Amino acid sequence: MLIDTHCHLDFADFAEERDAIVSRAHEAGVGQMVTISTRVRKLDGLLALTEQYPSVFCSVGTHPNNAGEELDIQTEDLVRLANAHQKIVAIGEAGLDYFYDTQTPADQKTGLTRHIAAARETGLPLVIHSRSADDDMGEILTSESGKGAFPFILHCFSSGAELARIGIELGGYVSFSGILTFPKSEDLRAIAKTVPLDRLLVETDAPYLAPEALARQTQRAFLCGQYGRGARRMHGRQLRGNSQGYHGERVPHLLQDAEALTCGEVSATLHHSWLLVVARRAKAEWRLGRLRSE
Repeated sequence: MLIDTHCHLDFADFAEERDAIVSRAHEAGVGQMVTISTRVRKLDGLLALTEQYPSVFCSVGTHPNNAGEELDIQTEDLVRLANAHQKIVAIGEAGLDYFYDTQTPADQKTGLTRHIAAARETGLPLVIHSRSADDDMGEILTSESGKGAFPFILHCFSSGAELARIGIELGGYVSFSGILTFPKSEDLRAIAKTVPLDRLLVETDAPYLAPEALARQTQRAFLCGQYGRGARRMHGRQLRGNSQGYHGERVPHLLQDAEALTCGEVSATLHHSWLLVVARRAKAEWRLGRLRSE
């Protein structure tokens, strides 16, 4: 079973066919989905979805492109909300986005450090959005980790090799999306091959970033099912040492020297990686039990 670790089921793109989308995800082998918060003030909508669909979980947090709107949200607010709801399994997404330049770097950094503190206190993983901000992100992650470890995921990774290295060395996870299948993503694919399999996660970031073969379509069926079918070509050595990871339909072409793994083996490893992320906190063991039982 695969888990889509990052999607946005609450977005208007899915409003008219959400039931069908969740059903198609299950049919494609995606057993669980984490719908990610972009505004704390919209958390009620996310929680309603998690109640409606047993296989859907959510996070709580403020996207960096909304940072200035929720500067009144303090660390203690995030902690209180995360502890109050059993289907909240992550903090965020928070981070730095200098590509769109819609919020000041200062506001984004303030939001990020508050979310880091919440992740540290709750033990829940922080979903990190980082775009065109590698140097600042690497510096903040290193500095904040020095104050105390916290679990985190570099979501929809599209940054450079140095940030990936820093993230992995600090104990973080790296999550890849359909961007890996884009023709101009050779550098990103090279980075993906260096990520240990036990630090690798997959996501759709739906409704965005469909794989190249389906780039004209909205991410309607949660195409992790396709990622899982392609992932059978991942390196067999990954389970025995410093591993290399990649997912997607293009894997057989991109990793021509790969030792074959079955789709089930890779899917099980990816599923286990997500369970390990969630299980970081002893108080969240019941959350882990719910994820296992679905």
